Amino acid sequence: MSIATDRRTEWERNGFLTHLRIHDAAENARVRAQFDALEAVEGQEKCQIGLVDRHWDQPFIWEIAAHPRILDAVEEVMGPDIMLLATHFFCKYPRGEGEPEKFVAWHQDVTYWGLEPAFAITAWYAVDDADVENGCMRALPGTHDCIREHGKSETIGNLLSINQAVPVSAEEEARAVDMPLRAGEISLHHGTLIHGSNPNRSQRRRCGMTIRYIPPQVHQYEKNSQGRLYRAILLRGEDRFHHFGDVAPPYPLPAA
Repeated sequence: MSIATDRRTEWERNGFLTHLRIHDAAENARVRAQFDALEAVEGQEKCQIGLVDRHWDQPFIWEIAAHPRILDAVEEVMGPDIMLLATHFFCKYPRGEGEPEKFVAWHQDVTYWGLEPAFAITAWYAVDDADVENGCMRALPGTHDCIREHGKSETIGNLLSINQAVPVSAEEEARAVDMPLRAGEISLHHGTLIHGSNPNRSQRRRCGMTIRYIPPQVHQYEKNSQGRLYRAILLRGEDRFHHFGDVAPPYPLPAA
């Protein structure tokens, strides 16, 4: 996969790219079936935000995170040396009776990951179709130029780990764009892009897997908001810094 010059300009201007096709319908159906099997074991409550770094024990998650098409896209916006930092599922289910609506508040990823320098790129893989009705990701274009101070969300139902939220102005909110994806597509966004998502107001699940990538010069100076230290894995290129040691991958790298 090669990102054309106009898409590179779009990345630099907006801080995100979208509608990058990774899997066809048959390949995505296999992914969805494997996630459905995992969901049946773990339960919906855990699957909302509790499936963190399961690439260590679930081969299908590893195969997505290390997929050559995703790495090709990441390489064109980050460079040839790529490390996998983390994987994390966000599943929004249809609202249950008496439950608050679940949403993701406006935020910037790297503000709570304990990274120095504060840089990462996230790929958002659509296990299910993600659209406005079931709460696809939204972004504020061009807000990846600086890190803002975060507070707490005043609305019940924020799925973020410590209820973090960044204030945005009414003018910025008016510029927000929806980022719908078909199942099997990804979007890429900069770690300082302000983004979030609205509640799922459909009767369909909206499952997406976030895959976090860093270049090797990034290190972790403190635990992240979940109290974790990362075990970053070199996927492509060279690690001349060894901030995370030489972490062996859980499974072989997928064939290009």
